[in-house]
Amino acid sequence: MPLIPLDIPAGFYRIGTDLDASGRWRDGSLVRWRDGSLRPVGGWQERVTSFSADPIRGMHAWEANNGTAYVAGGSHTELNVMTGSNAVTDVAPSDLATGREDAEIETGYGYGFYGTGYYGQPREDYGNYSEATTWSLDNWGEYLVACDTDDGRLLEWQLDTATPAAAIANAPIDNLGLIVTEERFIFALGAGGNPRKIQWCDREDNTAWTPLATNEAGDIELQTAGQIMTAVRTKGQTLILTDVDSHTARYQGPPYVYGFERVGTACGIISRHAAADVDIGVFWMGQKGFFAFNGNSVTELPCAVHDYVFGVDGLNPAQQSKIWAWNNGQNSEIWWFFPSQNSTEIDRYVAFDYKENHWLIGDLSRTSGVQRGVFKYPFLTSPNLSLQEHEVGFNVDGDAIFAETGPISIGTGEKTMSVTKLIPDEVTQGDVTLTFKTRLHPNGNETSHGPFDPSNPTSLRFTGRQARMRIEGDQLGPWRAGTMRIE
Repeated sequence: MPLIPLDIPAGFYRIGTDLDASGRWRDGSLVRWRDGSLRPVGGWQERVTSFSADPIRGMHAWEANNGTAYVAGGSHTELNVMTGSNAVTDVAPSDLATGREDAEIETGYGYGFYGTGYYGQPREDYGNYSEATTWSLDNWGEYLVACDTDDGRLLEWQLDTATPAAAIANAPIDNLGLIVTEERFIFALGAGGNPRKIQWCDREDNTAWTPLATNEAGDIELQTAGQIMTAVRTKGQTLILTDVDSHTARYQGPPYVYGFERVGTACGIISRHAAADVDIGVFWMGQKGFFAFNGNSVTELPCAVHDYVFGVDGLNPAQQSKIWAWNNGQNSEIWWFFPSQNSTEIDRYVAFDYKENHWLIGDLSRTSGVQRGVFKYPFLTSPNLSLQEHEVGFNVDGDAIFAETGPISIGTGEKTMSVTKLIPDEVTQGDVTLTFKTRLHPNGNETSHGPFDPSNPTSLRFTGRQARMRIEGDQLGPWRAGTMRIE
């Protein structure tokens, strides 16, 4: 009998029904592909057991002029800084406004519209929405500058662990965030309580905020229907993302200082940390899709796992303000972490491999992080308040590492196949186990066969009109799985 190669394209496909994913990978976690070869993602190890008292919602790493490396992270109660020697200090001012660990929706009496909805059915969340507290963090030279969405002040910390961060003199208050531009201006986002206003200080002087003929301070109110969510430095300009559209700020010099231009509509970002910049542009998650800015224009990314993220069993919209993006640059991936439908905390991720143009999915709970660069490994924080080094080794704390296909059938599925043999394709035989799941009809009962430890050949005995193959990592190591063949 001829051998049938199970040559399945890299990346996951999660749109429509189970049968729609025929001949594709449909489910999995903690795996990636390189040149068509399936393998585990890098593991993690704990760097600090207690980095914070509450979940971190915003991080930044930088290096001081003397070479000392720092990483800062903010929660709804703290602003913590850690040096390369793992010493952690809370540098938040004593009068920092206490924020919210979780987003809140006020749906009590007086909220919503009388007579809407159906008796006995859960009502829509029409109340006032209050985001979970998040931080904007950046470095002004060697100093840390910070702003959280509830406190609203622009803070500066000057590297002295005995002296907490303090409000920048003359800076606007009630802001929604900040960014330091390539030209060393601080942009206050949503400045002074106006969600559409950007105000910037004089160049190289973060205490001069009043525009004068002798300085370059200024402000502008964007012509947008939404509110400013975040800003990203990219390719000699600053991309400003609102919840409905996107704009660029390009330095022009006096007298106008900055020129602003709308570069995208109907492409609003879903949260304040859902964007990441890489060499080829900026990627971000919107309310119902993913977008990319290439330096000139915005395009929507075709997403092969749309239902996994935005479907009925996808993300929890009530906690979308916690969603954040991580540039896993050493693997050419952008990861977005989000809370699933029945979770108030982040428990899933979706990732886009922008080099090989495919999508990854999985289960992993991380609340914030920074990419590799200042430190040897990327840092990600977990809800148990520890700081983890990622992409190091293969330890995953017992989490499942697997990839499972959609249905595999012969022809159009009109024939029942009887599988008797498998020829495995691994770098080191025995590093993975295989399970097959068969059905006679797309919505019929499913029968599981295995798991099998691959051998040359592997004897199988099952029948069905369609079968799914599940590959699981059996060893914590650099296993590789290629094209399996069945008889």
